[in-house]
Amino acid sequence: MHKDELLELHEQMVIIMENFREREDVEPGTFDEYDELDVDPSHVHKSKSEHKHAVFVLGNALANAMSEDEFSSAGRIGKRMQELAEDAESRL
Repeated sequence: MHKDELLELHEQMVIIMENFREREDVEPGTFDEYDELDVDPSHVHKSKSEHKHAVFVLGNALANAMSEDEFSSAGRIGKRMQELAEDAESRL
């Protein structure tokens, strides 16, 4: 995936996150790990690896916000996103 495509994906995921933040049934702090990264889609100066890591961290948070438990489809996706985020972080 090219960096511009990754930035577009990142932007779309942020829009989804903002919609989830407005919901009352989403646990407070669900997106704290993503927020702590301080990698925003508008930060084009940041590396592709940093954005990739941010996308996986955000994907994990979104999947967890949608999951009923770790064995649901969203729960399994969240677990995989977490693994990918850890791998991406090790390559930073």
